[in-house]
Amino acid sequence: MVCVCNATYCDTVDPVSLPDVGYYVKYTTSRDGQRLERSEGKTGGIFYTYNPSVHHQYIKGFGGSLTDSAAINILKLSYAAQNQLLRSYFSEKGSEYNLLRWPIGCSDFSTRPYSYGDHCVDDFELKCFELAPEDTKIRIPLLHRIMALTKRPLSLVGSPWTSPAWLRVNNRVYGKSKIKGNPGDRYHKAWARYFIRFLDEYAQNNITFWALSSQNEPITALFVSRSDFPCNYFSPQHQRDFIIQDLGPALVAGGYTDIRLMILDDLRCHLPNWADQVGFQLTAAAYVSGIGIHWYLDSVIPAALTLDVTHHLYPDFFLLYTEACNGFLDWDVKVALGSWERGTHYSKNILTEILYHFRQSKSLL
Repeated sequence: MVCVCNATYCDTVDPVSLPDVGYYVKYTTSRDGQRLERSEGKTGGIFYTYNPSVHHQYIKGFGGSLTDSAAINILKLSYAAQNQLLRSYFSEKGSEYNLLRWPIGCSDFSTRPYSYGDHCVDDFELKCFELAPEDTKIRIPLLHRIMALTKRPLSLVGSPWTSPAWLRVNNRVYGKSKIKGNPGDRYHKAWARYFIRFLDEYAQNNITFWALSSQNEPITALFVSRSDFPCNYFSPQHQRDFIIQDLGPALVAGGYTDIRLMILDDLRCHLPNWADQVGFQLTAAAYVSGIGIHWYLDSVIPAALTLDVTHHLYPDFFLLYTEACNGFLDWDVKVALGSWERGTHYSKNILTEILYHFRQSKSLL
């Protein structure tokens, strides 16, 4: 089953409306070609008691990631087809996405390795900082079109994969490596300042961020096999000290105290240990609002032993799934149009996580 989207038509979902008392609404997707088809029926005498004063969970929303490759492929469509596709994702007649993850610099979904500081060496004051053409010519213009389509507030989540080569031990933008030196030194101060410059540059383009990740996949960076993979390794203690000594104070000094800072942004198998090691009960907690999680290995890592335990230990910090994609293994088919298996994989994962995303703190709002 493949959804249709072209210059004149795009599969969408009819606006949701409440049924009459005693009736329910059902949306069905099937292998036979049904695409969220709406139907109604009688409840059959079944009644549920709802107490609005009892809260169990808060769902911030749903969305995706506007990577370089996503933007490039969208822009390969005709302009009319682009508009249809964007409406199907973001408009009130579509899926109404309200969360958008945003790579800070290049990611593994980029056509080349790059950062915003590739033209100078030891540029600790970031005098050579400059957004890439992928930002100014591709993603930012596309985001402005998206913002014009949606009536809901769009919450952006920024996450860096890598840093300028001169900040890294291997002196390259990509490959296994980490930031030179130790938290509190000039390298880490410059890396924290890099976040602020990014936010400042985007603010000049009338774009603000709801949340930031301190690093995409900080522990997975130890195990990547690809030499061209952009990454930075951080241990929990390294991330904690970087936040306390560098990134947290930089966000405060830059006037970005309203941005939610997330730790981890990696596999849930590292929970609750990562939160324990970062020290939510200590100084880092003053700067951190939540935990970013990726879905890889979820099928073998029980949610009850990770998400559930973490929530009960740290109920004031939100849990947000920030990355999930199929076809990530080297031998996988990268694009499988109409794959029922991949669709059910996403659906099952989302429903499982909702069961373990208990009532969140006000910091998520």
